[in-house]
Amino acid sequence: MRLARGIASGIAFAVLVQSAAAARADDAAQSDAVRAFAEAYSQIKSRYAEPLDDKKLVANAIKGMIGGLDPFSHYLESEAYEGQRQDSAGAFGGLGMEVSMEKNAVKVISAFEDSPASHAGLQPGDLITRFGDTSVEGLTLEQAIQQARGAPDTSVALTILRSGEAQPRIVTLKRAVIQARSVRSAPIDPAYVYLQITHFNKNTAERLHASLAHAYEKNGALKGVVLDLRDNPGGLLRSAVAVSSLFLPEDALVVYTESASQESRMRLAAKDAGGASGGDYARILGSALKTVPLVVLVNGGSASASEIVAGALQSHKRATIVGARTFGKGTVQVVLPLADGSAMKLTTAYYYTPDGRRIQGTGVVPDLPVDALKAGTPALPAGDAQSIDAGACDAAPA
Repeated sequence: MRLARGIASGIAFAVLVQSAAAARADDAAQSDAVRAFAEAYSQIKSRYAEPLDDKKLVANAIKGMIGGLDPFSHYLESEAYEGQRQDSAGAFGGLGMEVSMEKNAVKVISAFEDSPASHAGLQPGDLITRFGDTSVEGLTLEQAIQQARGAPDTSVALTILRSGEAQPRIVTLKRAVIQARSVRSAPIDPAYVYLQITHFNKNTAERLHASLAHAYEKNGALKGVVLDLRDNPGGLLRSAVAVSSLFLPEDALVVYTESASQESRMRLAAKDAGGASGGDYARILGSALKTVPLVVLVNGGSASASEIVAGALQSHKRATIVGARTFGKGTVQVVLPLADGSAMKLTTAYYYTPDGRRIQGTGVVPDLPVDALKAGTPALPAGDAQSIDAGACDAAPA
């Protein structure tokens, strides 16, 4: 026994020594890296061919650090940061599309309905290489978006590369005041209702619940619901949880995150939606939404929050997912203000479906695949359609 305790103590001591050595090695590596950065800064400042502004040098250094992480982390100069904060308030002058950055081009995720981008025929996957005479190469996503923005009724020519086409096309769009819609609904049949969510904002779950309650009061018990998330680029995480909670039991897990940082890890269940699904609508519908047959439509333009909803409903076998594999944007970004008025949008975690599938880079695979090109949006009668203004979302609007 004494020998065993001695061996155990020896092993523990060795582990501690190794841990201390590893910590010292990490500290030394960090010190070397910081020293190398300081040396590079000093050499550039003293030996570059032209005088340099310290603020610009630091901004370039931050851009380099963040830009090499992933396509969704960005440095926001003060003007871009202020523009993003204004976007969250609602309307802006732009082209009406959600975009990301890919290989020195702006990639279209989706075009808002009834927007300049949709009228011009822009499609998910289109790559924009130029805004007018300005090449996208070398620009950050925020800088590219500023090229798309402008006063309403002014025009901008986009150079577009489309898969399957040998030559780029040039399309001229006239900017408009963009107020993206969040929820639309229409009856398919007296006992069936079609609902389309174009973005997830703070009011989406409430509006969705109101539309369902209206259909229930008008037609009685519902036999089925079609939830259309096609070309929905995402939005607020809490809104995705709230929408999912309408159809799931209170204790059902909706989404969780994994991260190297403990503070960025979380687990959100239907009950975490708060009061988003309560009130008069719950009184009208009772528990009907927890069991009504549900079909969810998705495609390659369904991203982020829409993938969270589709993944949660699929994991719990609560809905049949129909369409094409979703976009695969499953990262958590936070905007962190910096002392000089700039900010950085930083990826802090990855989203996972309740059954453990990572959304980022994979997306949600439908239960029933359907050719995305043949999946047209059902006609919405003007008298029955409902539209709700959208708020801020986590994808980049242009």
